Amino acid sequence: MAAPLDIHMIAIGGTGMAPLACLLKEAGHAVRGSDGPLYPPMSTLLERAGIEPRVGFDPSHLEPAPDLVIVGNAVPRTNPEAEATEARGLPRISMPQALARFFLDERRPLVIAGTHGKTTTTSMAAWVYTACGSEPGFLIGGIPRNLEESFRRGTGDRFVIEGDEYNAAYFDRGPKFLHYRPETLILTSVEYDHADLYPDPASLLDAYRRLVEIVPESGLVVACGDSEEVVEVVAQARCPVIRYGLDPANDISPRGDIESGPEGSRFTLADPEAGEVEIALSHGGEHNVLNAMAVWAVARHDGLPAADLGRAFAAFRGVQRRMDELGTRQGVTVVDDFAHHPTAVGATLDALRRRYPGRRLVAVFEPRSLTAGRSFLFDAYLEAFSKADRVFVAPIFHAGRLTDDQRLDLGALIAALGAAGVEASTVAVADELEPVVASTLRAGDVAVTMSSGSFDGLPQRLLARFG
Repeated sequence: MAAPLDIHMIAIGGTGMAPLACLLKEAGHAVRGSDGPLYPPMSTLLERAGIEPRVGFDPSHLEPAPDLVIVGNAVPRTNPEAEATEARGLPRISMPQALARFFLDERRPLVIAGTHGKTTTTSMAAWVYTACGSEPGFLIGGIPRNLEESFRRGTGDRFVIEGDEYNAAYFDRGPKFLHYRPETLILTSVEYDHADLYPDPASLLDAYRRLVEIVPESGLVVACGDSEEVVEVVAQARCPVIRYGLDPANDISPRGDIESGPEGSRFTLADPEAGEVEIALSHGGEHNVLNAMAVWAVARHDGLPAADLGRAFAAFRGVQRRMDELGTRQGVTVVDDFAHHPTAVGATLDALRRRYPGRRLVAVFEPRSLTAGRSFLFDAYLEAFSKADRVFVAPIFHAGRLTDDQRLDLGALIAALGAAGVEASTVAVADELEPVVASTLRAGDVAVTMSSGSFDGLPQRLLARFG
């Protein structure tokens, strides 16, 4: 191992930066950093690792001069520490560059990419390989329920990493996943997203094509064959491609019907060596079945025993903020979910219908990302929210950064849902949402909050209102 470095991390509390900081500390480096005020789970993650971030950004935090500065992707060029790093000529890299440099050399990276399902599939893969004794390394952009932490160096040859298509840093504008050099790639889905970074769908497809192109001939691509966009993207892969999906024409698909209910899902896969294998998942929804098939394909290709895999899947308990039941008070159940795209919203509502049959489903949605509040998603939102009984939509978080023609017309969406028979409403300011939603909830309801951000603690506050 090379000599330990003194490393400073700007925006150390990010969902990728904090686990990376812990990995670097575990690897023997001196790690320091700065950020705004931090809260659990990232604050506790850093605290357990013995890392005490400075609060706020100030050039004095770069004294004494570190050997290396790692810059988070949320850091703008005008950040005082970023400006000081450039002015002083300090070595700097982005988060994905650091991960590749310090942890992916001499490993076999398993990269999970796609518009939907990355965090859950990465967590599932990390758990399955761990449960089967493969000792993988991993870094997950969420909080997996089966694993002690969202990161691990591991001693096995696999390193499981979530491949984000967003840019790496203000000086490293390409997608993060191009730094990870996948030996094996899972591609779950490709839908237009991140409109602030990709001006049109073609530019996003091109980014995924470049990702597929860097998988070596000796590697493997596992792709969702139910998606025309995914099939198009992987068409020029240099390595073998395994397609999975619900369509029987795929290389891997369920045999017979998928059983889905309050206890989760059951389905059967045909394996050339093990015969028919039943897979049980504690979480329902076809999207989770798809995630499991992708992990199954890679794990079996790596020689993990079918029986061990079956037990590992059955024990998988998911990820925080993915259909995360927070509790039930006075008969009202509150569920928190990360859904921020119409496809994900629809999948979440479908799965909750099966988990809570016969109960009124109340959807509370925040268009938080720079894409979620855009007008081109109008029809897709209309279809997705039609699966709920009652809908509330928060104000568009980045409304001021969108032009009139770019911005989703919430009034028109509410009216269209009403015309389709779904009672829906919005509020003028976000602070009004909690009392308005709470006043409509009654015993037997399931309220699901959906946002790519914290939603200002709305799900926890709703639950608290009922005792």
